[in-house]
Amino acid sequence: QVQLVESGGGLVQAGGSLRLSCAASGRTFSSYAMSWFRQAPGKGREFVATIIWSGGSTYYADSVKGRFTISRDNAKNTLYLQMNSLKPEDTAVYYCNAKKWIIGVAYEYWGQGTQVTVSS
Repeated sequence: QVQLVESGGGLVQAGGSLRLSCAASGRTFSSYAMSWFRQAPGKGREFVATIIWSGGSTYYADSVKGRFTISRDNAKNTLYLQMNSLKPEDTAVYYCNAKKWIIGVAYEYWGQGTQVTVSS
């Protein structure tokens, strides 16, 4: 079992930056692929970025590529999302996700979310 707690959200002007953190409990954090998703008001949850267990590979949604950077510190059981050049359309609740597969079975966990609001 993994428990995830996001922090770092807030209100920022367009063009500004924020850094989100996701603290994970448990001794197996490093075995999970970690991702950020977001959900804007009235919309479905959408993928933002993911990083594999070792941190060696990352993937981004086209909408954030070049502006956001996902990283992880397995020694600190923490996932990060550095968000630069923020736009009003980045306004959403941001969720941390942990996922791994064992013999074809997916084990997936979500945090409670942190609000990011970008004013124009």
